[in-house]
Amino acid sequence: MISCFEASEVMIMSGLRDVVTVCCGAEEPTCERWGHAHSPLFSKNGDVTIGGIFSFHYTLESKLLFDIKPDIPKCINLIQRLEDFQIAATMMFTIEEINNRTDILPNISLGYRIYDSCGSTRTAVKSALALTSDAEGNWTESCLRSSVHAIVGHSASSPTIAIARAVGPFHIPLISYSASCECLSNRQDFPTFFRTIPSDYYQSRALAQLVKHFGWTWVGTIRTDTDYGNNGMATFLYVAQQEGICVEYSELIQYGSPREKFLKVVDVIKRSTSKVIVAFTFDFELNVLIKELLQQNVTGLQWIGSEAWISSRAIATKENFRVLGGAIGFAVRNSVIPGLKEYILNIHPSFSPGWNEFWQDVFKCSLNSQENTTSCTLSENLRQVSNDYTNLSVLRINYNMYKAVYALAHSVDNLYKCQEGLGPFFNKSCADKMRIQPWQVLHYLKMVNFSTWSGENIYFDKNGDPVARYDLVNWQINKEGLVQYVPVGLYDASLPKGHQFIINSSSIIWAGNQVKVPKSVCSDSCPAGTRKAAQKGKPICCFDCVSCSEGEINNITDSVDCMKCPLDYRSNKEKDACVLKDTEFLSYTEIISLVLEGFSFFGASATTAVMVVFYKHKETPIVKANNSELSFLLLFALALCFLCSLAFIGEPTEWSCMLRHTAFGISFVLCISCVLGKTIVVLMAFRATLPGNNIMKWFGPAQQRLTVCTFTAIQVLICTLWLSISPPSPIRNMKYFTEKIILECDIGSGVAFYAVLGYIGFLSVLCFVLAFLARKLPDNFNEAKFITFSMLTFCAVWVTFIPAYISSPGKYTVAVEIFAILASSFGLLSCIFVPKCYIILFRPENNSKKHLMGKMASNSL
Repeated sequence: MISCFEASEVMIMSGLRDVVTVCCGAEEPTCERWGHAHSPLFSKNGDVTIGGIFSFHYTLESKLLFDIKPDIPKCINLIQRLEDFQIAATMMFTIEEINNRTDILPNISLGYRIYDSCGSTRTAVKSALALTSDAEGNWTESCLRSSVHAIVGHSASSPTIAIARAVGPFHIPLISYSASCECLSNRQDFPTFFRTIPSDYYQSRALAQLVKHFGWTWVGTIRTDTDYGNNGMATFLYVAQQEGICVEYSELIQYGSPREKFLKVVDVIKRSTSKVIVAFTFDFELNVLIKELLQQNVTGLQWIGSEAWISSRAIATKENFRVLGGAIGFAVRNSVIPGLKEYILNIHPSFSPGWNEFWQDVFKCSLNSQENTTSCTLSENLRQVSNDYTNLSVLRINYNMYKAVYALAHSVDNLYKCQEGLGPFFNKSCADKMRIQPWQVLHYLKMVNFSTWSGENIYFDKNGDPVARYDLVNWQINKEGLVQYVPVGLYDASLPKGHQFIINSSSIIWAGNQVKVPKSVCSDSCPAGTRKAAQKGKPICCFDCVSCSEGEINNITDSVDCMKCPLDYRSNKEKDACVLKDTEFLSYTEIISLVLEGFSFFGASATTAVMVVFYKHKETPIVKANNSELSFLLLFALALCFLCSLAFIGEPTEWSCMLRHTAFGISFVLCISCVLGKTIVVLMAFRATLPGNNIMKWFGPAQQRLTVCTFTAIQVLICTLWLSISPPSPIRNMKYFTEKIILECDIGSGVAFYAVLGYIGFLSVLCFVLAFLARKLPDNFNEAKFITFSMLTFCAVWVTFIPAYISSPGKYTVAVEIFAILASSFGLLSCIFVPKCYIILFRPENNSKKHLMGKMASNSL
């Protein structure tokens, strides 16, 4: 127990100082009311009393003039829906049903005291405090003793939060049948609160999963500016962000706001591109917005609703169906309650004066004799009336009320059944059954576990919440033109993860009476082969689809990255799969290869033919005069040069790579060495004609052979070292082309490769210089001018080869190299041997010693 001072402090902190004052003395604490007593609308005595708080009216009339004492506030204007009257009648019915049972609370009667909050949170708190006093509005014995053992209510979250804060310090259990705000699950702030409706924690997440299930990533949201709407929408937005759902707009609506605010929301909806609206609001607030949308003919949008309006009869009209047709959302579970319909339709003012105003409003008559009004005969029958009170087609909220009262009844029943010595209280004691306290009922309510007549198991978790179970309902219209809520799925949080959400999409009728799921995205999905690229300044759901780069693929829709293919693979045309790259090399069967092969064989054949001609005419002066031994060796070297080009054709192998470069290097050095030898012979020969010069004895045939062998041996040595240290080898070149693999020969040692080429170039330049110096020597015997031209051709070909080689792609690099070999070989063959063959074959009269030794013009040939 807490002190009187502490109790006073609790009440002051709860904002209740204007209602009650606590007077503490040294002796017995007493409580005295300030203000007017607040009487219940319905009441019934019982051994255990349950309080109830409902909104039967929606206007609280009070005058605050500050110079006179305020009058008692009056509740005016009955809520037209009359649903709270039906829920209150359900509470009374359930209590009567329990009192008539013998298996639960035998010989114990339940009573009730039901108050009207008049649609005001202030009055709701005042009603809650009135429930803590006796029927006359006075506290009994102490400030902390309540005349009710539990309270049922309120339907809305915001008043329920205020009530829970007011009664929590008194340890009075409060159980709601309709307040679903996730914030009420906070046990630290609301330690005595329970409910039979699932928390919006589950509904908000289920709504986000529902939106994700149908592929909607671009939605608008509307919420009521209350704890219910703000907290529920905050959770939805958090989960939606995790699910990759973007919100185009989020608007607030509130009942009683100026029309301009609703028109602003309508304008936002009209200008938006999203086709799906998630509404976390109450039915009466949404109804105001729907009227404005109807006036501007804003239809065809897909609405997703929370349980507060998706199954509400108040807005389920044929006119509203033009806007809300096809809406889907989660509604609390429905169930049949046997006997409830008869009880509700048998309600009569004779039951309680609290039904008088209801009766007058339904039948438009007066129970008091007044002029110009129709008097009520009390013979009116509710069965002849069709309104929200008599409509019992859907009992979702009624069923929650039914479970709430039964939960309290089972708690009290367990309290009375406590066996002495086995109780949960101090020293294992049980409650005093003659004076049970609310905190004792609260203790048993935490552990309640029972099943309804339909088999549903009812219990509360550590936060006072039940198992979250929802029906997924769809707004459809039947043949009679009436709106009906067709169950199309369910959500059960007690099922294993991954099996909690079940939807029968085939039975859903969408907005605009469509059977196809509507589309609501900021950007269309990126197909396979593309990736998403965010649009600057827009949410992540707005993006462009960019094709994957070469060598990258993406086989998943809406992916933000493309994957690189393995090195041996490339991306296909659609960029959605990796395919093995084509391998490319200069094969023997290609046209360009056949042409090059033809020139190679032709060159070798031509060289052989020249060799045959020279051999047949080896005794003629022109053959003898041109150093026949070096000429035959040069022809042999040229034949090798023509044939070595064949090694460059075909798929590179380890042996072919080593052969092609070494054969090329050695054969060309042998060829250039022979040409260089012939050039030196020419120079030495004319030097030897000078008187007293005997230089030819130092450069005879033996020395000529040694010179050729020495020059060639140097190249052989370089090639040997090259093959020993780092030989050429076949590689798969993937650097220059992403779509294909070039099979080529890697040079291995770059130093050796450039040494081979440099040595050939050195000999060529040396030969060219010597031949150039000897070009003006007299007599037809001088062939230096032909050697000069041949070396000039040779150097020109290879200088031109360098840029062509570098710029040629793939297999054409090898083709250019072969062309250079053939061109330079043909150049040597043509410049050195074709003029001689022409004289031998077509001008035999010039093939004489006299002609060769004659002093003729250098261009006579």
